[in-house]
Amino acid sequence: MARGISGLAYPERFYSAASYAGFDGSSDSSKGVTSKFSNDAALLLYALFQQATVGPCNAPKPRGWSPVEQSKWTSWHGLGNMAQTEAMRLFVKILEEEDPSWYSRASNFVTEPVVDVEMNHTSNTKPFVENGHSIPETKTIAAENGIVNEIEDKDIISDGPGSIAVYDQWVAPPVSGLRPKARYEHGAAVIQDKMYVYGGNHNGRYLSDLHVLDLKSWTWSKVDAIFKSDSLESQNPGLATPRAGHSLITWDNKLLSIAGHTKDPSEGILVKEFDPQINTWSTWKTYGKPPISRGGQSVTLVGTSLVIFGGQDAKRSLLNDLHILDLESMTWDEFDAVGIPPSPRADHAAAVHAERYLLIFGGGSHATCFNDLHVLDLQTMEWSRPSQQGEIPTPRAGHAGVTIGDNWFIVGGGDNKSGVSETAVLNMSTLAWSVVTTTKGRVPVASEGLSLVVSSYDGEDVLVSFGGYNGRYSNEVNVLKPSHKSTLQSKMEALIPDSVAAMQNATNATRDLESDFETGQDGKIREIGVDHVDSDPKKAKGEEGSKYLLATLKAEKEELESLLNEERLLSLQLKQELSDAENRHSDLYKELQSVRGQLAAEQSRCFKLEVDVAELRQKLQTLETLQKELELLQRQKAASEQAALNSKRQSSGGMWTWLTGTPPSQKEEEEA
Repeated sequence: MARGISGLAYPERFYSAASYAGFDGSSDSSKGVTSKFSNDAALLLYALFQQATVGPCNAPKPRGWSPVEQSKWTSWHGLGNMAQTEAMRLFVKILEEEDPSWYSRASNFVTEPVVDVEMNHTSNTKPFVENGHSIPETKTIAAENGIVNEIEDKDIISDGPGSIAVYDQWVAPPVSGLRPKARYEHGAAVIQDKMYVYGGNHNGRYLSDLHVLDLKSWTWSKVDAIFKSDSLESQNPGLATPRAGHSLITWDNKLLSIAGHTKDPSEGILVKEFDPQINTWSTWKTYGKPPISRGGQSVTLVGTSLVIFGGQDAKRSLLNDLHILDLESMTWDEFDAVGIPPSPRADHAAAVHAERYLLIFGGGSHATCFNDLHVLDLQTMEWSRPSQQGEIPTPRAGHAGVTIGDNWFIVGGGDNKSGVSETAVLNMSTLAWSVVTTTKGRVPVASEGLSLVVSSYDGEDVLVSFGGYNGRYSNEVNVLKPSHKSTLQSKMEALIPDSVAAMQNATNATRDLESDFETGQDGKIREIGVDHVDSDPKKAKGEEGSKYLLATLKAEKEELESLLNEERLLSLQLKQELSDAENRHSDLYKELQSVRGQLAAEQSRCFKLEVDVAELRQKLQTLETLQKELELLQRQKAASEQAALNSKRQSSGGMWTWLTGTPPSQKEEEEA
């Protein structure tokens, strides 16, 4: 770390640094500070300057809504009871980090600068600016005994007309260009920092227009898209079909529009593709039996497949069927998963976790809204309904959701009475809910049928909502930048369902503790929290607190590392058992194959024997027939011989009878 040249002693060195930084008491003092340093550094320098010159913040919190004064007061108040001498030294340290050569360039040393003690509560206060732009808000830096423990939230900074710098709050960016017509039940998707909006419903009339919002310049433009002549649409080939309640998915840098309500619905779901390179729509040719046409369904991209669930058909009948479209073979499949599926519903939200689990939340029937959570294991195709933790959202339908890592953000929706004002987030690993922010009044993000996409702005994830209906149709764009560093993890540690999740959370907790303590606000909080090398007795209490904090963190780290090692050992044991089981399975499989081979041979031999038996039976039947014929011939032959003998006797016995005088009957008896 670069240090300034040793020269003036404290407090003169501090006053010189404050004068160089721009805290000279003039009306342009704030502008001088913010023009030299980053946003975080300027705000922290202001707080340390106030702490060093005035002492702990005893001014009341600003009553009026002035983001500038709120941020200044919050930063100063967050330093707690830090000693003034320590604040001076930290002020100089931060200045040296931001501008290592400040001391050599400082020409005017001010011994007693004018101190701005009072907080301005009026609405015409000049803003505390950063690089020429106002700071709308900053959030709390918690402190105890002069030691900053953690950053509960982040600064809200506006850095230009197109910037999105508000954390965990919905803001309306300054969009330009021709806005689309107000609508809801439309589709929205992002391709290369551009949000496309297609179709929707306005006053019961289905729309077919396509618009694009550049998420870098926040400029709207309309896309003049046409359909190919070979389209399967029932409308004119060159025109897009008006529709609402469809799903818009990004696939291979193209848009896929799936299902949706139309005036002339087809029998099955149609999949349409928009190519932004040539501004042309076309309809895919799919194979298999497509699901019946519908709207309000959920379509989730899982790997190279689209998972379609539920919705409402053209006759307004609610559905809870499950279909999958393989995007590589273009083939539809219908699945009857085991377990109890969600009840028939439409306008629900769906997300995929770990490329395996499909989550279904909320939705509505004709008279009821739901807030139940269902999970489908896409490997075993089994439904389950796990218990939810934390602040479970109220029943709703028509909401929208997007995922960032393990977090599933749910925005908007309604409950047949009013729009939902809370933006909720579900940690999909622990199934614990929490509320990100709550809007007030009838605002577009508290609407039904709005769209929600996730994009990147200045290297950070942002949620972008558009449209919706909450008594009036909207065409507003609102943006929320979620804070990646929140207190959600600490709330969820006790809700971990199994040892694997426990090991992951233990690792994350260790990393978060180290990150909070070592980095803080770009390295500045670390200086406030642990750098107590001055021998001034007034700092002894802070130094003891710092040592105690260090010892506590080390003990917690060791405990977490011990838990992590145990989980790793358990993981190794499970891997070994899995390997043994796989080996046994392999041996059993080989044995099974051998038995199957033997069984096949035996079956073949049995078949041959059955054939031989059949042939023998046929021969036996032939022999029986021949035997009967032989017996008949023998009887015929015997009868013939007897007849011949009788005839011979009759012809040779007449003369002898006359000579001997023997009657024929007697002769016959003698012969007999």
